[in-house]
Amino acid sequence: MGIIIFVVILLTEFALMIYCIKTKQNHNGKRSKIRIAEWLIFVGALITPLVEWSFRWYFLMAVLTALAAIGGLRLWTKKLGAKPYASGRIVLKGIAMMVIMTMAVLPAVIFPQYELPAVTGDLQVETATFTFTDQSRIETFSDAGEHRKLNVEIWYPKNANGQYPLIVFSHGAFGVKMSNTSTCMELASHGYVVCAIDHPYHAAGTVDGEGQVTIGSKKFMQEVLEINSGRYDERAQYEIFSQWMTLRTEDMNFVLDQLLGGPEATSAEIYSLIDADKIGLMGHSLGGAASAQLGRDRGDISAVVNLDGSMLGEFRLSAAGAPTMNEVPYPLPLLNFYSEEVLSALKAEPETVYINHHISKISPMAFETHIQGSNHMSYTDLPLFSPFLAKQLSGISGGATEARVDPAYAIETMNKLVLEFFNCFLKDTGEFAVRSSY
Repeated sequence: MGIIIFVVILLTEFALMIYCIKTKQNHNGKRSKIRIAEWLIFVGALITPLVEWSFRWYFLMAVLTALAAIGGLRLWTKKLGAKPYASGRIVLKGIAMMVIMTMAVLPAVIFPQYELPAVTGDLQVETATFTFTDQSRIETFSDAGEHRKLNVEIWYPKNANGQYPLIVFSHGAFGVKMSNTSTCMELASHGYVVCAIDHPYHAAGTVDGEGQVTIGSKKFMQEVLEINSGRYDERAQYEIFSQWMTLRTEDMNFVLDQLLGGPEATSAEIYSLIDADKIGLMGHSLGGAASAQLGRDRGDISAVVNLDGSMLGEFRLSAAGAPTMNEVPYPLPLLNFYSEEVLSALKAEPETVYINHHISKISPMAFETHIQGSNHMSYTDLPLFSPFLAKQLSGISGGATEARVDPAYAIETMNKLVLEFFNCFLKDTGEFAVRSSY
């Protein structure tokens, strides 16, 4: 819808400019009427299902309202401008209006209207946000000397009785806690408590309970870009990866301890729903790597889902100081999702040993699958929320910029498999069977 409105508005502005030039008149009266008509048409569209009122339309509504008000005032006062016609002024005014309108419609183009896949569970889903402050850690990304704050979103069954398995989700580099909302809601609708974490400075942005905004770290972004460009040797990469993994696993450890420590951290309702004996971890990209590592580190984790994240924690340093792969089988049920681009890269370089596949081969309860035509961001909601940003972030992460799979199909397939996996290993409902490709 954003593209359609964008094209219509630009064509209107261009046609108005050409009409004025051809007739050699300013047509301020007609301009004013067109501005009022544009505002009325847009307001009318908001009443229909075609345009859903949201942040993506705020700027456009402000511009159209201002122009309609100016146009209405001119018509009412009959002060339509006395400046003589000048083609140069008409062209400049037309270009300026097209630029303004482009900027006004841009949010709707970058963030098109979309619908998340409908949940398939019978339980109503409630959500809540909390900010946890880790008194044991000082925030190293700033010089303020403040303790590290973690903002979380929790999805849980509404008005439910009994206790449910707990799933903790960690987003990828430059992601946010909402990146896999559809997966979290699907799990909650089937009887899970799901907590997604914003990792400050590793996230694109996060807002705490007091409204303080924290944007992503330039240093972290530079590290990601330089590693993907091959600037660092293996030893330097290992040291940077270790820093990332330490930060992520400490965040997840702290959040888990908060959720399991008592109702004071969240609420009595949410705390009472958590079954502390059934805990799963899930993450995308770097969050998947951290989830897999924490699954090894903690003794109370029962299952892990890794959404296209290289298992950075499975490297060790040899006696000579070179990174080597872990040879200890993974101790828990593990489900690895691979993007098509990962498999294509491995086929192009058959001598490469991928750490995830290596761990899967030596681990009795590890599963692997991929969705054909997927890229790195296909395992998040981002291709629906913003196809443009999905392409950009996939490029930054070192992968392909184009996915050949329908975003809704990829998300629905992933959500179905994640649910079946956790149902099997956290709820003991049936056996888990997965194909190598979907």
